[in-house]
Amino acid sequence: MNNNIIAYIAYISITLYIIIWVGKMFHSNGHVFILKLFKGEVEATDTMNNILLIAYYLFNIGYAFLQLKMWEQIISLPQLIASLSEQIGILILILAVTHYFNMLLIYILSKKQHS
Repeated sequence: MNNNIIAYIAYISITLYIIIWVGKMFHSNGHVFILKLFKGEVEATDTMNNILLIAYYLFNIGYAFLQLKMWEQIISLPQLIASLSEQIGILILILAVTHYFNMLLIYILSKKQHS
């Protein structure tokens, strides 16, 4: 079996798990922050939270699948592990930066509302 196919299957499985798990955490825990921005309007908060979750999934799953095109030919097990580590690490860094950007945006928006 081609090593790239093994890497693709492992990569997609791991990244989908990470993306879905983090998305569920953001969705459930972020509700409180969005509720504060919408001044207690539960229906608007739920709608916005769901839209953000869908956008999060589309962006990150799309990015994960686009990365498959960028991989070089994998010829050994150490190269397979290194490639998986690099690609998954990049995805986790992107998730972290996106999360901190969103938290900064929520902070700025909440400060503007109280001014």
